[in-house]
Order: sequence, then structure tokens, then C-alpha cells
Amino acid sequence: MQPQVPQTVGREEELARLQSLVHSGSAGRGRSVFLVGEGGIGKSRLAAEATGRAVGAGMRVMTGRGSTIGPMLPFRPLTEALMSLFRTGPPVEESGLGPYRPVLGRLVPDWSTGEHGDESLVVLAEAVLRLLAVVGRDGGCMLVLEDLHDADTETLVVVEYLIDNLSQLPVALLVTTRAEPCPALDLARSAAQRRSGELLALRPLTEGQVVSMVASSLGTEPDQVPRAVVERLWQDSAGNPFLVEELLHGLVNSGSLVQGADGWRAIGPQRTAVPSTLVQGIARRTDRLGPQGRELLSAAAVLGRRFPLSVLQRTTEIDDRSLLSHLHAGVAAQLVVPDDPAPDWYAFRHPLTAEALLAQLTSFERASLSRRAADAAESLHPALDGEWCALVAALRRDAGETDVAARLFTEAGRRALDRGAVQSAISLLEGADELLADGRDTTARADTLQVLLPALAEAGELDRALRLAETLHDTVGTGVAASRLADLHTRLARIAHLAGRGADGEAQVAEARRLLSATPGSEHTASVDVVAAHLALDAPGADRTQHAEKLARAAVASASLPEAPLPHVACQAWEILGVLARERDLSEAADCFERARSTAEEHGLTIPRLYAMVHLGGSQWLADGETSVLQTARAEAARVGAVVITLTIDAITVLHDILRGRLDQAAAHADACLETATRLRLAPVARYLLMARSVAAAHCGDRAGMERAEEEFARWEGAGSHEEPLQLGLARVFCALLEEDRERALRDLDRVRSREEDGPTRFHLGGRHGLRILLDVLSGDAGWDRYIEASATSAGRMRWNRQFVELAHAVLLGRDGRGEEAAEAVAEGVRHAESFPVARHLGLRLVAEAALDGGWGDPVTWLREAEECFHGRDVPAVAGACRALLRRSGVSVRQRRSGTDRIPAALRARGVTVREYEVFQLLPERLSNKGIAARLYISPRTVEKHVAQLIAKMEVRDREQLCAVAADT
Repeated sequence: MQPQVPQTVGREEELARLQSLVHSGSAGRGRSVFLVGEGGIGKSRLAAEATGRAVGAGMRVMTGRGSTIGPMLPFRPLTEALMSLFRTGPPVEESGLGPYRPVLGRLVPDWSTGEHGDESLVVLAEAVLRLLAVVGRDGGCMLVLEDLHDADTETLVVVEYLIDNLSQLPVALLVTTRAEPCPALDLARSAAQRRSGELLALRPLTEGQVVSMVASSLGTEPDQVPRAVVERLWQDSAGNPFLVEELLHGLVNSGSLVQGADGWRAIGPQRTAVPSTLVQGIARRTDRLGPQGRELLSAAAVLGRRFPLSVLQRTTEIDDRSLLSHLHAGVAAQLVVPDDPAPDWYAFRHPLTAEALLAQLTSFERASLSRRAADAAESLHPALDGEWCALVAALRRDAGETDVAARLFTEAGRRALDRGAVQSAISLLEGADELLADGRDTTARADTLQVLLPALAEAGELDRALRLAETLHDTVGTGVAASRLADLHTRLARIAHLAGRGADGEAQVAEARRLLSATPGSEHTASVDVVAAHLALDAPGADRTQHAEKLARAAVASASLPEAPLPHVACQAWEILGVLARERDLSEAADCFERARSTAEEHGLTIPRLYAMVHLGGSQWLADGETSVLQTARAEAARVGAVVITLTIDAITVLHDILRGRLDQAAAHADACLETATRLRLAPVARYLLMARSVAAAHCGDRAGMERAEEEFARWEGAGSHEEPLQLGLARVFCALLEEDRERALRDLDRVRSREEDGPTRFHLGGRHGLRILLDVLSGDAGWDRYIEASATSAGRMRWNRQFVELAHAVLLGRDGRGEEAAEAVAEGVRHAESFPVARHLGLRLVAEAALDGGWGDPVTWLREAEECFHGRDVPAVAGACRALLRRSGVSVRQRRSGTDRIPAALRARGVTVREYEVFQLLPERLSNKGIAARLYISPRTVEKHVAQLIAKMEVRDREQLCAVAADT
């Protein structure tokens, strides 16, 4: 008899589907397939068949599986699969991974730098996707993940991401999971519903297929299998291949099925020594190993499906010779197999084997074995690193040692959260909390909640975390120290701030302060002050910044005490102080950010140090338009795999390029960054990039393009965000000015001021501190007082704003008859605007009109330069205004009649001219002839003539109908 069925029976359709999967992956058309079925239905056998075919097709194959050792462990299947790349085959081409290589250090120890960022699971998933693309570049690759019903939530998140994004990659993904309620099954069904993956549900074998399977195993023809054997196997197995195999082994071993000269024959009743249930079958087979062998495998089952020999030997106190002898017997009995990925580890051949062994134990026996196994694991692995902490916690729980188990579950949860495995952390921490539910150890429960609260926040379960606020005192009891309880309320306050629930956050801060009132000077006060400062910045009120600054300074003082340093708190506080200082003094802001950076560096806090560098680079960019510090920070962020920080800097660079007029370069960069930010669901970065897109369209005078970007910006909840003042000032205001609609520009600037007064902003380029000053000076609504006030502010000295402030200065000087000084002020403004071509020429167009009226400066040269710029950029309104002003000055003006290609084909067919089309575009605004004339710098009589010609050409009754047609065109 064959130890295993030598061929796959009854799975022809599934094998064809798997062959198609292999072919698609090798051809660069990535696909995913889920093999779903009950335990023992044949998922692993089919996965092995697919693996063999992939290897035969020249594909690189990686295999990993879920684990039942204690609680679910983060990323176990992925780690096992990816580590195989470093044991066999050619080395991975690391250059193709870019900034994602360090991220993979969470899964691949060979690439671990010891410095992991705060990247999300989606960032890690993208890193795995990039790695698979690199590995499969020459011939494709197959990733096989087995038993994902035993996998952690983080692994499933990564798998879901892979499924949704591998269609254009040379990757075949094969997943196996049980057909029982579990997240993996939900994922399989979801993927099938949205057609991003294929679900192959493995059904039980038919009676005929069971016959074929038995015949193949016995090495005979189907019609030679005794009928009595077929009936018993079919009845007892219900078509489950694993049970068929197990029961068949029992029949042969018990002598109920024997081979003679004329073939196989049944002897006696077919009630074999192996019962019809799996538990009884496993009991029979373990009995044959003797008491010591049975105890050995029972102890192994307590450890899980996989078990290390070192811990097993220490648990059972068995000698080396007996250990190996019993293991070899277990292998021969088809109960256990060597676990190839890890030396000196073994695994049960089927998951149900371990379950069946456990079912044979009494509660006392299981508790005793669990206690001995926990003692053995702790003696061999005293630090309980890796998976051992969670495993020993489960063993202590099964041994009835709930207090110790709860402490270990809490520690395992803390470690998982530090690694970014949020869902696993929650699962472990909830296990601890469940053990502490009786309220006997309130201090331990407070320890658990201290980690559980931020874990819930990281998982986005903010409401669930905040619900703890309603019963917090009842939850942890009254025996917890006031400072510990205050820390819990502080964490809840931070969660409320992240959720945008300021009132709830203030209530939590108030409760934390009440608890700390009896212990003034407590180190916990600093954490409370930092959270309160964040809340103050987002709260309405004219004094919010002063209050936030007071709190941040108090936090810095407390967090910097040598006897109890709190570097994380100090870094956050210095960053808040730097943001607040920007509006009054860029040098002071830089000093604050430098303090944050040095604190982080002193304590080895990589991510806080990078954030401090981003703030430093941002201040440099605002001050003089330079990006060298930002690019240095970006290079380091890419090196350590801090993808979010990298994208944040890239977004700033996109806006930098737009303002410098490098629109094509910025557009390509923005598209690439936005695609990644959208895929990674990074809302702040996506909003910033969409704001930048609208600015790019606005600086081309493309209102339709600007409004499309605005609509997408709003869908990312941009209204009320920190980016909204920039959206209004850099986009809408500029677009209105390029349409020569100064009234609309002023209305939009009023909205900028309202937003910045009603809510906090970290940006100061919306126009309030620069362009508004110039426009108000030009209209006569502002004089020397406003200019002096603006030029003295930190925001007014920022390079983007200063170009407009200097031009306002020039206009004021010109009005006072100080023409030479006015011209020098214009030159100073142009120097600051040298890097910003659109803003520079728009500013020259604006001040040239005042210079013509006042007789100072060189307005003709300024207007010619501006006209050339805006004609080349296809901004007809400003170009026309420049030509009109030049004609008014008495100089000859070059006629430009280009722009016919901008007229829609339907209008060109009716003979509409360029000038008529310019009038036609303004008709939907229902302006009078005089209003249109002012916008286009032509006479009202000319407008009247164009309108009459348009009425005739469009074949409408009157001006009202013409306006309606224009609005619909």
C-alpha cells in the first residue's frame, strides 16, 4: 500500500484552473486563486500540484503557511514565504525595490535595519508587491500561502492588497483556507465577488471518486476494491480525502483489509480498529507508539501544529535517543513530518491531528502539560522573544495561571504594536483583558488598557476606544494609582483629537488634570499638556495659539527633566512651538524644530527626527524657496523605508515646481505621487497634491481644470482642512486675476482671511500676507500703515509673499512722487519673484497700470514682458489687458490673432472670431457691455458690435438666449 495517494483524484477541473493560473503568472498577467474547503479536503495536495507545475514552468516559488502556535502571530505566512528567497535561487535585485526595501525588514531579517517607520500596513503590502514584481521579472513567480484560516489580520490585509494590485505583474497567488467562518474566507468571497480573485470551493469526493482514490492508494484497479470496504469508507469519510486515507490506513493496519495472491480482500466486519471519528482514529495510532510516545505527541499538540524539539524534550524530560525514536515512529505513522523551513522543528501532518490529540486529554492533563511546556519554553527562551511570548501566554492560560497569562498577553500585545501589527496587538490585548475581567488585578488591567487604547486608535476604532471613557473607572476599579488612571484619560484625549471630537478630548484632559491635581509636578502632566496643546490649536477662539503655546512650553519643561525624560513628548512639544513661531519669526521656528531634531537624535528616535527635519526644510522653503534640507530628509526617509514622509516631501516638491513654472515636470510627479497616495489611502498627502493640481490649472488660467481638481479635493474632505487656504489663495485668487476679474479675486481673498481666522493653518501662502496687500494698495484701501505692518511680519518676509509686499511698497512710493525709489522697489520685488514666472509677470502687469498713471518706473517694458509671457501661456485676458495698457501709453502694439484653435469646432463652423469668442466666454456671467469691456480692455461699443454679430451667427433671438447658449457650451 502506498503511504499516500500517488495521484490527485477527482480534481481535474481544479487542476485545469491552477494550470491556467501558472500560465497567466508566467505570462505577466497576475491572478489569484483561493482553494477553499473543510479540513482534509485536499487543499494542500492541490497546492503542491500547482507548485510543481510552476517550478516546471520556470517560475520562482515561495511558500508559507499560517500557524496555530498559541495566538495568531503577525505576518508568519509571509515571513516564511519570503525567507525562502534567501535560501535558494539567485539573489534578489534589491535596486528595483527603491524606498520599499527597508520596509521589508519587518518580514525579512536579512533586510532589517533596526529602524522601522510608522508606515501603514498598506505601505508594507506595496513593498511586498514590489518585491514579487522584482522576483518574477524573469519568468514569473508564484506565492503560495496555505492555511490562512490560522493567519493574523495583518497578513490578510497584505493579501487583499496583493489581490487587488497584481493584475499587470508576473505573479501567481495561490491561497488555501478552510470553509469555516473566518476572516480568510470572508476575503476569498469578497475577492470573488469583485472579480479580483477566483474562488475554487473543493467539494467532498463522490463515491466513485472515493473508489478511485482507494484503488490508487492500494495500487489496484477500482473494480478490484472490495465493495464492503468502499461502502464503509464512503459512509465514514463523507467524501473527505483525509479521512478516507486515515480510515484506509486503519483498515490495513488492523488486518481488516489484506492483500493476497488474488488481490485485496476484506476480512470480517468492516468495523475497523480505527473508529469512524478522527479523534478515535488518532487515538488508535498514538496508542501504537506506547505511553511515552503518546505523551510526547500530546505535549507536542499542546505547543501547536508546529513544535520545536528543544522545548518538547524539556517538557517531557525524555532522552535524545527516545525522542528521536518516537519522532521517527510518528513520521512512519503519518502523524508528523519534519518542518523543512526551520531546523529541529516538526509539524503534524494534518492540522486535525493536533486537535484530535488535544481532544483526548482531560482538563487536568492538558493543564499539567501546558504548565510544563510553559516552564520549558521560559527556561530555554527567558526573553520570550519572537513568538514565544504569545505562546507562553496561551500555555499559562491553559494551565489556569490567569494572572501570569494576562501579563504575558499584554507584553506580547505591546511588542506587536511596536512592530506595527495592530490587529494582532488588539487580539492579544483583548485576550489579556478577558482574563482580567473579574476585576481582581486593577493595576494589570490598567497596564493592558494603556496599550489597548493606542492600538484601537491605530486600527481606526476610535469610537470603540472612546466608549471606554464612559466606564473607565468601573473598568479598572478604584485601586489604580491616580497617575495611571490619568495616563489612560490622556490617551483617550489624544484619540478624541484624532477623531475630530474636540469636546470629548477636552473632557478627557479635564479628568486627567483632576486626577493629577493631588500630585503636582507629575511626569504625566507633560503628556496631558501636549494633547491639550493639539486640542487648543484646533479649537475656535482668538487666543487659541497663545493657549497652545503656553501648554507646549509647559510640556517641554516637564518632559525635559533629567530625572524623568520624556523624549517623545518633548519632540511633539517643540514641533508645536515651531509651527506657532513661524508666523512671527522663522528663525525662532527653526530653533524649535532643531531642538526637536536634536532631542530625537539624542534618544535614537528615527521617525521623530525625520519629522523635525521636514519641519526644518519646510521653514527653509518658506523663507527663501530652497529645498536642500527637504531633499536630505527625503533621501534618509527613503533609506529607512519611511514612505509616508517621502511622499509628504514629494508633495511639497510638486507645489514648489508649480510655483516655479515647471508645470510639465510637476504634473508627471504629481500624477505618480497621487496614484501612490490614493492607493495607500494617505488623505493629507492626497489633499495637498490635489490642491497643487488646482494651483497648476489656475496658473494656466484653466478654470475648468481648477474646478475639477477642487471637486476631487472636496471629496477627500478638504473643506476646513489646513490645505484649504492654499486652495483658495494660490488657485482661485490667481485664476480670477488671470481672468482680469479683480473683484472675484478680492472675494476669494476674503474667504482666505475668514478660514485662517476661524481655524488654524500651518501654511502662510494663501495671499493674506502678500497679494492682498498689493491689491488693497492698488485700490486705495491700504496705505503705508498696512505695508509697514505686513513687511514686519514673518509671513510677510517669506519669499513668495515678499514679492507682492515689495510691489505694494513701490506703488506707495510712486504715489508719494518718489519715482526712483519706486522703481528700485519694483526691482527688489522682481528679484524675490525671479523663481516664480507667473507671479512675477502678473505682479508687473498689476503695478504697471499704477506706474503709467503716476509716471514712474518703466511700465512699457514691464507690460511687454508680461504680455509676451501670458500670450505664450495662452492666458488671453491678461495678455489683452497688457496690450490695452500699452496702447493707452501710446506705443505700438503687436497684433496677435492666434488662438483660433481654442475656439470649439461648432463655433468655428459658424464663423466666430477669436475676439468674439472671448466675449462669448464672458456672457454666462451676465455682465453688461461695460463690464465685459473692462475685463477685455476694449470699448463698450466694440462689445456691443461683437454681441450683435454673435446673435446673428448663433441664430438666436436676443442677448438673453445668447447668454443661455454660452452657458451650455
